[in-house]
Amino acid sequence: MTEIKNLDQELHSFRGRLFVAALAVLACFALLVARLVHLQVFRHDELATQAEANRIAVVPIVPIRGLIVDRNGIVLASNYSAYTLEITPSRVVGPMDALIDQLAGVVEIQPRDRRRFKRQLDENRSVESLPIRTKLSEEEVARFTAQKFRFPGAEVKARLFRHYPLGEIGSHALGYIGRINAAEKKAMEDWDDERQGQYKGTEYIGKLGLEQKYESVLHGVAGFEEVETSAGGRAVRRLKSHPATPGDKLVLSLDIRLQALVEQMFGDRRGALVAIDPRSGEILALVSKPGFDPNLFVDGIDFDSWKELNESIDKPLLNRALRGTYPPGSTFKPFMAMAALQSGKRTAATIVNDGGSFQFGNHTFRSYGDKGLGPVDMHRSIVKSSNVYYYSLANEMGVDLMHEQLSPFGFGQRTGIDLEGELTGVLPSTAWKRRYYKKPEQQRWYAGETISLGIGQGYNNFTALQMAYATATLLNGGQRRQPHLVRSVEDVITRAHTPPTTVSELPPLPLKPDHVEVIRRAMHAVTLEGTTTRVFAGAPYSSGGKTGTAQAVGVRQNEKYNAAKLEEHQRDHSWYIAAAPIESPTVVLAVIVENAGFGAEAAAPIARRVFDFLLMGQAPSDEDMAATQQGKSAAPIGTPRPAAEFVLPGQGPVGAPQAAATASSAPALLPTRVARAPVAALTAPLR
Repeated sequence: MTEIKNLDQELHSFRGRLFVAALAVLACFALLVARLVHLQVFRHDELATQAEANRIAVVPIVPIRGLIVDRNGIVLASNYSAYTLEITPSRVVGPMDALIDQLAGVVEIQPRDRRRFKRQLDENRSVESLPIRTKLSEEEVARFTAQKFRFPGAEVKARLFRHYPLGEIGSHALGYIGRINAAEKKAMEDWDDERQGQYKGTEYIGKLGLEQKYESVLHGVAGFEEVETSAGGRAVRRLKSHPATPGDKLVLSLDIRLQALVEQMFGDRRGALVAIDPRSGEILALVSKPGFDPNLFVDGIDFDSWKELNESIDKPLLNRALRGTYPPGSTFKPFMAMAALQSGKRTAATIVNDGGSFQFGNHTFRSYGDKGLGPVDMHRSIVKSSNVYYYSLANEMGVDLMHEQLSPFGFGQRTGIDLEGELTGVLPSTAWKRRYYKKPEQQRWYAGETISLGIGQGYNNFTALQMAYATATLLNGGQRRQPHLVRSVEDVITRAHTPPTTVSELPPLPLKPDHVEVIRRAMHAVTLEGTTTRVFAGAPYSSGGKTGTAQAVGVRQNEKYNAAKLEEHQRDHSWYIAAAPIESPTVVLAVIVENAGFGAEAAAPIARRVFDFLLMGQAPSDEDMAATQQGKSAAPIGTPRPAAEFVLPGQGPVGAPQAAATASSAPALLPTRVARAPVAALTAPLR
C-alpha cells in the first residue's frame, strides 16, 4: 500500500510539473505570436521601409562645375576627373601611420602628401573620407585594387578637379576652390533644405575671387542615384537615376591676353593695374603682382608651398588691385582741379605763383627739387604738376569741402565690383578722424594736415580700382558705370546669356561739360608737353594721363628724398592714370608700380603698351618687353609686333586649339576644343 501511495504522489507531482511546463510553453508561444503580430501588423510599414533602405542606397551625383572664360572664349577655369586614394578615418583598423606606411608600398606617397593629409585630418574631424594621394595613374589604381583587402578604410574614388590652365595669370581675379572646412560645413547647416540638397556630396567650394563670389552660379545642382546593394554593401544594379545639373558658365569681360601681357611687363616688380571700359564698367584687365598658382589649392596646398606664399615679403596672396591702398600722389591733382571748378573756389584762369615751396605757419611744403614754375593756371598746374598750386588750393578749400566734392567719385568707398574683400581706402574728413582715433588729441583736425592732401599725400589712401573708377567717371563726363568682371552668365542647358545681377545703375554726377573739357585738355597735354611726352611720342592715337610719385615713407622737413639711401621697399611708388582715345575714351586705366620711383619711368610705359594692344592691335617687341620689366622704357618704344604674335603661356598661336580640360563622369583627362575668336576680333574695338 505504501508503494502505491508513493507512486500516486510522484504521479501527481509529475503531472503538476508537466502542467506548469505546458503553461510556460504556451506562454512563450503566446509571446512569440504577439511579437509576430506586432511586427507584421503594427510595424509592417516601418520595417518594410527599413528593409528597403538596407537594400537600396541613395548616392549623390556631384554636378560639374561651370567653366570660366574670357571675353574671347579662352578657357580660364575648367574641370577634369581623376582617381584619388582616400582614407576614411572611422573605418581604419589600427594606427593611421601604419596604414599610410603600408599604402606607400603600393602607391607613391610623398612626405608633403602625409603632411597635407594630417592637416586636413585635424581640420575636418567630421569628414567621411580624406585624400592621401590625388591624380593616381592607371597603373597605381590597378596595383591598389588588386590588394585592396589589405587596407580597410582606404579606397580609390573618381573625383572632379578644378584646373586653371594659365596658372598664375589672372589668379587674383579668378580665385580658387578648396575643400570645405569645418567652419564652412557648420555654416551650411543653417541653409534651407533646397540649398542643402543642391550641395549633397559636394566637398569643394569657391574660396576666393570669382570662384567664391559666383559659387552658387558655378556649382550647379546635385543629382542622385538609387542603387541596389548586396548584404556586404556592394552595388548590384542601378534602380533609378536623376542626373546632376551642371553649373553655368561665366563669361568675363577680361581680355586674358591683355592680362598676360601686363603681368609679363611687370616682371618681378610689385604693383597693380586696372583697365576699364568707361562706357560699360567692364574690367578689361585686373592685375596684381606678384600672383600665385591657384592650382596649388585645388586638392589642398602642401605646407612648404603655403609657407612660401604666406611668409613672402612680396605678399603674393594680396590682391593689390582691391586691397592694396596707396597715397595717389600727383594723380590726385586732376580731381582736385575739378573740385575747385565745381565748388567755385577757382576758375581755370586763376593764376598762382609757384615759387617752389608753400609756407604754412612754421612749416615749409616743398616742390620736387625745390624748383618753382612761376605763374601757373589750372591747365599748366596739371601739365607741369605744380605742387604749390595744389597746396594753396587745399588750404583754400579745407578738408571737409574736399571730402564733399571728391567722395562722389568713389574715393574712400567700395566700388561694388563683383569680388569679395574690396577695401574702402581713406578720403579723410574731420568726421573720419573723430571716428578713426580714440584719444581726443588725435581726433582733432589740424589745419596743417590739410595742405599735403592737395597733392595726394597725407591721410589719402586709395586702391588702384578706385583710381581707375574715378578716372573713368571724370573723363566720361560724370557718367558712372559700376566696375564688374562678369560680362554674362551662360545657361549650360539653354545657352542663353543673361547679364550679371551684381551690376547696379548709378546716377551721373552733375559735372559741367566745360569743366570736364578743361581737365581733359590738360591731361592730353601731359602726353604732348608734360611728364609723359617721351613715353607717348609717335602714338597714332590721342590719350591723356597724369603721373604720380607717392611716398612710401615720410621724409623729414630738412631732408631731401634720396632713393639710393633707402631700402627698396621704402622708395616712392610710381603711379599713372590714363585714358584713350582722349576725345571719347574706350579704355581707362590706373597702374601703380611699387617702389619704382617716378610715374613716367615705370607706370606710364605699361599704360602705353596697353593702349597699343587694345587700340592698334600691337604688342611690344621682346627688347621693349625686357626694358619695361626693368623700368627702363621711358624713351619712345621701338618697332612693335602684331598682337596676334603674342602667345599665352602654354598655348599655341591665336586660332590654334586650346588644350583645356572639362569634367566628365569618366575618370580620365578629357581634352576639350574651345571656340576662340578670330585674329580680327582681338584687334577690333571692344564690344
